Amino acid sequence: MTPSASLLISGVSGWLSGARAAENANGPADAIARQNMLQLIHLRWIAVAGQVLTILAVHFSFGFKLPLTAMMLVLAALVALNLFSLLRLKRAEPLGPYDLFGALALDALALTIQLYFSGGATNPFTTLYLLHVILGAVLLEAWATWAIVALISFCFVGLIAFNRPIIASGLSDQAFFELFIMGMLIGIVLDALLLVTFVGRINTNLRRHDAHLAALRQQAAEETHIVRMGLLASGAAHELGTPLATLDVILGDWSRMPLFGANPELAQELEDMRGEVRRCKAIVSGVLQSAGEARSGEVRASTLRGFMDEVVAEWRASRADHNLIYETDLLDATPIVAESTLKQVIHNVLDNALEASAATTRLSAAIRDGWIRIEVDDDGPGFTEATLQSFGTPYNSTKGRVGGGLGLFLVVNVLRKLGGRVSAANGPEGGARVVLSLPLSSLEIGGDRVD
Repeated sequence: MTPSASLLISGVSGWLSGARAAENANGPADAIARQNMLQLIHLRWIAVAGQVLTILAVHFSFGFKLPLTAMMLVLAALVALNLFSLLRLKRAEPLGPYDLFGALALDALALTIQLYFSGGATNPFTTLYLLHVILGAVLLEAWATWAIVALISFCFVGLIAFNRPIIASGLSDQAFFELFIMGMLIGIVLDALLLVTFVGRINTNLRRHDAHLAALRQQAAEETHIVRMGLLASGAAHELGTPLATLDVILGDWSRMPLFGANPELAQELEDMRGEVRRCKAIVSGVLQSAGEARSGEVRASTLRGFMDEVVAEWRASRADHNLIYETDLLDATPIVAESTLKQVIHNVLDNALEASAATTRLSAAIRDGWIRIEVDDDGPGFTEATLQSFGTPYNSTKGRVGGGLGLFLVVNVLRKLGGRVSAANGPEGGARVVLSLPLSSLEIGGDRVD
């Protein structure tokens, strides 16, 4: 192989993307195996082109007599192997533990055959054996790596035992030695270039795989945390149901006492207390409904505009002293399933704006390209840099309360469960902005809901 051939094939191949190699993958492990197999396919194309140019140059320019037919048949076999490997990547079956080992072993055998026809152990390109050993150490398990070492050692011993001398006409010993040194230089440079290129890309694949696994572990930990919180909330709701019902009965009895009937001020305060108790009971019922323990009405049909109007109206009713500006271009004709968790998510974001000492909060809702986009802007102090960097993690709060910071954590995870996403930023003129985006199909009646 020659450096020019390597660069030529690199440009022609275009380095197929890792996503394309892993499109039929069965899990992360299979995806990384497919991406690594793709690197070996690229390397084999480079080997074929480099060998074609080198064989023709040596045979016709330097006077060495090579068995062109036999050596070209080996290259044709490598091309067939590459085409078969590409078809293998397009299939849905996962790559087995022996696929990469088999690919490296066949490449080593093909190199051995080419070396046998071109000088055997005296061929300066025997240094390319090291490329197979290092790739095996990076890609394969320990047993497979040692198997590659044993195979290459056996092949090299075979080249020594069955040496087939190369015939060079018209070359002096000095010229032959100079060509040998030049071949060794080219072989070593090729080893270095290919190793840096391909091992670097393989390591990138491995780092991407590790990052994906880390993200999955983080998501699993967050979902476990949410399940624990849900169990605690459900248990607390059950425990609070009885005392709240008792308080409601007692306050109802008090309202019929002459003392409260004769004092309008006390009667009004008593009615306010009963209203707060009813609100607490409604919150408890909502918690149980979210946990799937409500007796009926868990699923309710509505329209997107009606749902958003209801969300805003309920929030305004309980926070009448806050200035909330509501803007929307939604139409009434979009039927959806009213998602109680989404309502709580929007309330959490609005509550955060309220607790951030914002005087005015603006909520806008619209549909853009099949996605529901809900923006909440406030004129408060905005997010700190640390909060933005760890946005959505539990207990990430600037309010200084023990156990605080769970609201946005729940917001992010509920939206992710619905197939959406959450982003946060500070406005150019101050204040904070939180954007909730989720696919309309996740709420549409008959749509692809994510449960």
